[in-house]
Amino acid sequence: MSAGWFRRRFLPGGLLSAPGPSRPRASPVPYRRPRFLRGSGSGPGPADASRRPDARPVRSPARGRALPWNAGYAEIINAEKSEFNEDQASCGKLCIRRCEFGAEEDQEWLTLCPEEFLTGHYWALFDGHGGPAAAILAANTLHSCLRRQLEAVVEGMVAAQPPMHLSGHCICPSDPQFVEEKGIRAEDLVIGALESAFQECDEVIGRELEASGQVGGCTALVAVSLQGKLYVANAGDSRAILVRRDEVRPLSSEFTPETERQRIQQLAFVYPELLAGEFTRLEFPRRLKGDDLGQKVLFRDHHMSGWGYKCVEKSDLKYPLIHGQGRQVTVLDVDQLELQEEDVVVMATDGLWDVLSNEQVARLVRSFLPGNREDPHRFSELAKMLIHSTQGKDGSPTGEGQVSYDDVSVFVIPLHSHGQGSSGH
Repeated sequence: MSAGWFRRRFLPGGLLSAPGPSRPRASPVPYRRPRFLRGSGSGPGPADASRRPDARPVRSPARGRALPWNAGYAEIINAEKSEFNEDQASCGKLCIRRCEFGAEEDQEWLTLCPEEFLTGHYWALFDGHGGPAAAILAANTLHSCLRRQLEAVVEGMVAAQPPMHLSGHCICPSDPQFVEEKGIRAEDLVIGALESAFQECDEVIGRELEASGQVGGCTALVAVSLQGKLYVANAGDSRAILVRRDEVRPLSSEFTPETERQRIQQLAFVYPELLAGEFTRLEFPRRLKGDDLGQKVLFRDHHMSGWGYKCVEKSDLKYPLIHGQGRQVTVLDVDQLELQEEDVVVMATDGLWDVLSNEQVARLVRSFLPGNREDPHRFSELAKMLIHSTQGKDGSPTGEGQVSYDDVSVFVIPLHSHGQGSSGH
């Protein structure tokens, strides 16, 4: 869920009045699955949803369709939680100079300039709430926002030290010292570009949804490789982790406007219609599941700075309005890592993490990759195996039989032979 969604709907100046007569809700964009899934052998529409959770099809790119860095991808639709898969995915090549999309209509990833001044790659997952529209808009918009923001600072990114003035003019002889004292580095410009791209994309989504009379929002989890570093930006409850032979490192943390928690909850208490029947204003330590029904669990409401216990009701299973710890960008200096062949980054929407912990995912990665080194599609096969592990089937690699009824989308990004020496300019 984006920060702007909360601002528009719950903070001063937002849409706080009682909603008027409902207008027709024409989607601002047509529903579709990622283009790189074309030819994967499963239909893109609501027919993907099966009546039986254990029969839901797992989709991945067709063999022969390579994603950037030979990354793997797989997805599964929810068990009729909603008509459509509300997750979206995007990936691409970034060439920072000027925008020019690839000539092939079905090319998902991006060719953003004809001259390779600075190149990198991009992977993104979006989890829609209140419908798929916001996630589809984000998947079609964020990369363009990011390209524009990076182009605005690219000269500073490739300088030995970001200059005080992008033009190179030195108004004050001490400007370089001021920049150095602030500790400003090239990676700070990339972080700023990512943060500004999130903000710009959020505003675009807000305008489009308002114009079409729709509500909702989406999470965003993005990984960008530039100049030998991997930047992971997150707003929402999707998650990315680095899995190595002897290490599991979280690369993201979950997001909520925590400083506004009580005000947001109080507004939701006063204007419950703003929740659109999709959310609960109550905060819990984690997302509640069906097994929690009837149990007394920790919670807090708008009037509480401490915590209490309540008996879980069906309405508490809705998506939590307040969840997580903060928006952030993590920087992984890939060039400084002594990479092994099985070192990967796993990015996934919350449907995976509702069932599997970081350590469980790491164990599955370590058990799968060494025995499948000869398979050129092993990373998509691993993504599919991770999803199968959330479906409660007999013989599940986790041995726990837990079921995720949410949409699940997974990228597996291999770092070996791609990260080292990938400065890109």
